[in-house]
Amino acid sequence: MLKLLTFSTLYPSAAMPSHGIFVETRLRHLVASGRAVSRVIAPVPWFPLKGERFGEYGRFAATPARESRHGLDVEHPRFIRLPKVGMSSAPYTLAWSFLRAARRLQAQGDDFDLIDAHYFYPDGVAAAFVAKALNKPLVITARGTDINLIPEYAFPRKLILRAADQADAMITVCEALKDELIALGADAAKVTALRNGVDLALFHPAGRDQARAALQLAPDRFTLASVGHLIERKGHELVIGALAELSDVDLLIAGAGPEEGALRRLAEQLGVAARVRFLGALPQARLREVYAGVDALVLASSREGWANVLLEAMACGTPVAASKVWGTPEVVAAPEAGELMPERTAAGVVEAVRRLRAAPRDRAATRRYAERFSWEATTQGQLDLFHRILAARRSPELRHA
Repeated sequence: MLKLLTFSTLYPSAAMPSHGIFVETRLRHLVASGRAVSRVIAPVPWFPLKGERFGEYGRFAATPARESRHGLDVEHPRFIRLPKVGMSSAPYTLAWSFLRAARRLQAQGDDFDLIDAHYFYPDGVAAAFVAKALNKPLVITARGTDINLIPEYAFPRKLILRAADQADAMITVCEALKDELIALGADAAKVTALRNGVDLALFHPAGRDQARAALQLAPDRFTLASVGHLIERKGHELVIGALAELSDVDLLIAGAGPEEGALRRLAEQLGVAARVRFLGALPQARLREVYAGVDALVLASSREGWANVLLEAMACGTPVAASKVWGTPEVVAAPEAGELMPERTAAGVVEAVRRLRAAPRDRAATRRYAERFSWEATTQGQLDLFHRILAARRSPELRHA
């Protein structure tokens, strides 16, 4: 049985159940194979005060020190995120917290074969320090912004490349990120693209009429959904802007974040506020209801590694309109999946939505397309990679076999 230590600051908790859920989901499917077990160390920034009035930091403060999620034991040690110098100092404070927690597990008899780290900076860099200190093999998964944005800064880029050189292997969630990581200077022989899958049991198209009724959607109105954190790079403002040209279209926005006030003001300024409904952050079961009920999902992001929301919507039979960024063209790769925007603007959203309406997609065909993206291949890819690394550690001549 393969014994992993999974490490990431992007991991859900009782206080933040949607935070980094994509890391947890992949790990759950891996463990469900019956061929691997894992302990999870998911540090959170230290903050002295709990409460919603302190926003994200208040939720970090409310995170339990230890919990069990879906049968996985999770520890949430604290680390110091220093004001103004957080980007530079975080790998070091994070590594110190991780090393203490890992050594405590070992002292309790919970040793492990390999460190499975997610998100390259600061998490993967911190994991490289710890892997070296404990003489453990290391795999780092790159997920998006950690490769397509953070390396624009010289100091993080230097540490990312140092960690990439030390890592036994790296995983990217799409081919576009693999190409970018190699272009940065990572060894191509150590990089494997393993795309995310979709939970086909959780996200399904059944009960569309009930979902529309629960959402109080008008039967004669075409309804879009825009799902994701309310932050600039998700592009919710472009979808709101498109409504000015789509007079018979309504919009549901699912997510929470610092841009909510600005988005509400924009809807008022454009005279479309009556057609925009903010649903807040939703658990996945409620998101399924949204996906199943609406007519199309719009994702107007400026950066995405592999956007899980696209496959989640398709699994519910709902086609998508998405910006052509990074891994998204790898997800939206057939007509039944939906449309790619000709440009990432409000006008681009309008054009993609009009194409969807002019050539309605068969929802059953959209579901069948999503079924090509189950988790089995990704799980097997991880298992093969991990076992190959451990074999190479035992027999160095196999390292580049």
